[in-house]
Amino acid sequence: MSSSPDGPFSQPYQCHDCGSETGFRSRRRSLIERFILPLLLLKPVRCGECFRRDYRLIFTRVRERFSSGAHAMPVKSAASSNRNVA
Repeated sequence: MSSSPDGPFSQPYQCHDCGSETGFRSRRRSLIERFILPLLLLKPVRCGECFRRDYRLIFTRVRERFSSGAHAMPVKSAASSNRNVA
């Protein structure tokens, strides 16, 4: 086992369903997920490709959730406002 820059216990995320390597931290939904899962060293994670939700060890590297502003449309610049896009 090679040592990674994030720590000796850190492991990359890989979805069990589709095999994607893009995972995001998911919100904790219930009291069990808030209080029991951390005792078991687990956290809820959602796949970025197929959106499957499951539990992984807290040492699994995943991305942070998108903020509410991340889905907003980008501001148009003056140069792109003159373009005719279908």
